[in-house]
Amino acid sequence: MKKLLILLFALISFNTFAVEKKTTFTQDLFNEAQKNGKIVVINSWNKSCGTCAQQIKVLNEAEKEFKDILFLSYEQTANTDIAELLNIDFWTTIVVYKNNIEVSRSIGQTDKSKIYSLIKKGI
Repeated sequence: MKKLLILLFALISFNTFAVEKKTTFTQDLFNEAQKNGKIVVINSWNKSCGTCAQQIKVLNEAEKEFKDILFLSYEQTANTDIAELLNIDFWTTIVVYKNNIEVSRSIGQTDKSKIYSLIKKGI
């Protein structure tokens, strides 16, 4: 039983450190994209969040498919100023902007089709 618990702990620990996404959000980049009419998808995440890791996998796929969309991300706990600017309270938040207007927001969504649907609301 002890070996099983150690194995389970190791697997959970490995999963939580798998997120290696970096903060790419800057206010200048966000403002410039909005000024130029680009659709912007923002992802709020945390290194120890399993749901965030699932979202990042889906968003990495989406970034390859939606070439004209700017994908920005930031680590919630390390960048509280960004969270305040965008009025984001949770790690697992995805927000889509178009023409300086928020067109969709989701918290904790990991389903690929639903995340893609959020993104398509900006198109």
